[in-house]
Amino acid sequence: MKKILIVDDDPHILEVTKFALEKAEMDTASASDGAMALDVFESYKPDLIVLDISLPELDGLEVCKEIRKASDVPVLFLSSRDDEIDRIIGLEIGGDDYVTKPFSPRELVARVNVILRRTKAGPIVDEDDVVYSHGGLVLEPTRHLATLNGHELLFTATEYAIMVCFLRNKQRVLDRDMIVQHAYPNNIHVSDRTIDSHIRHIRSKFLAHNCASSIETVHGVGYRIGDCK
Repeated sequence: MKKILIVDDDPHILEVTKFALEKAEMDTASASDGAMALDVFESYKPDLIVLDISLPELDGLEVCKEIRKASDVPVLFLSSRDDEIDRIIGLEIGGDDYVTKPFSPRELVARVNVILRRTKAGPIVDEDDVVYSHGGLVLEPTRHLATLNGHELLFTATEYAIMVCFLRNKQRVLDRDMIVQHAYPNNIHVSDRTIDSHIRHIRSKFLAHNCASSIETVHGVGYRIGDCK
């Protein structure tokens, strides 16, 4: 049974989300502000967090930043504003997906299941024990493990799915539509800017390990995997 932490200051949203996820046979815990969310996260150790952006104490973006310092647990953002800037900021700091209020509980459960299937929290479909390697980069999907020259890279579920897509297609230039199809199989409403945001975040993680050519831009076409040395 997967453990989901729901963070929202609206009691109705908490109740509806909790009911929908538990009906889908998931265990849940809840928090109504950012400070409480961090406390519950430490004790509950969830497989995924449903996180509202507009929270008292600490907002959802700050909560995500704190969690990302030590964990790659998937984060699904909730927001009452369908604002592209908020969307990009949320994904850049490590969010995996984004749902705008009001939302269908069925859609939220579907998004949660998609993210869980892409992570160690859920089964990896059609991966078996395949290991992908390129230069100093090694991906082990069944363990959701990524290493560069022996050093672990903490990718979010979406970032990991994008890197698997690159390593499956090492000789190809991938346009943004191809990346979306792999990283968001049930979500066709993903903008080019969102993909670009993920790529920037992935590059920053490689750069922290002195790899400046992890993903190359092919102007007017898309991206391809770089040297990864």
